[in-house]
Amino acid sequence: MTAVGGRVAVVTGGASGIGRGIAEALRDAGAQVVIADIEQDALDAVAAELGVAGVQVDVSRLESVQALADTVLDRFGRVDIVVNNAGVGPLGYIRDLTVEDWRWLVDVNLFGVVHGIAVFLPILEANPDGGHIMNTASQAAFAPLESMGAYSATKFAVAATTEVLAAELASAGSKVTATLLAPGPVLTNIGTSSRNRPDGEVGGLQDAVLAETMDTSDWLRPEEVGRIAVRAIESDDWLAPTHPQYVAQARERFDRITAAYGKYPWIREEPTT
Repeated sequence: MTAVGGRVAVVTGGASGIGRGIAEALRDAGAQVVIADIEQDALDAVAAELGVAGVQVDVSRLESVQALADTVLDRFGRVDIVVNNAGVGPLGYIRDLTVEDWRWLVDVNLFGVVHGIAVFLPILEANPDGGHIMNTASQAAFAPLESMGAYSATKFAVAATTEVLAAELASAGSKVTATLLAPGPVLTNIGTSSRNRPDGEVGGLQDAVLAETMDTSDWLRPEEVGRIAVRAIESDDWLAPTHPQYVAQARERFDRITAAYGKYPWIREEPTT
């Protein structure tokens, strides 16, 4: 079990959406929280509102994540929980995407997690009591949809990275544990992700505020996801899905995988003499 009360927790993408919800839930559970975000104005406002520390970061840059860690260590002397949550989610059909589209999503969604692990894992492992890493993926890591190819690719990668990390830490007897957070639809502003895209880059990705066109009756609020995240951290769960009713989507995909395995049985030809 991972204790949350009294621990120092860092949440990237913490100035809005799921990150904010997790930060609030960690704070309510007694953690000292540091939110990190690329948007300075939002960061300042949310840090003040929640009564937590705020540090600007660009997770796509390793040196920025390292500076975040240095700042937290200087101020609090330790880090116990890290939530690699920052991400972007515009849509676009693969045939329309540019290399720059792919690079942006990979840099933020995947390398943001990679940088967080590379910088913070040694810090957590140096703690006498270890610590916890949570990486935010998506339901799209289990059931990808059309127009979400690039986004899903990054979330598949985050899912695989986290699952392997959790297994490796367990095999090594580490006191650090890892959780994959896999949100379904949540009422956030991820539909306007392009506001944080580097200036001048235009490709085949388009923002889409899906909540304006879809039935949102089963969408969660960020604070609800925050409570799920904290429960998963406290329980050291390797996977924290937010919408158990969506298991049918994952099952349908795995049924197709199983059928494919059955269609191509293993055939070994005996050597001829």
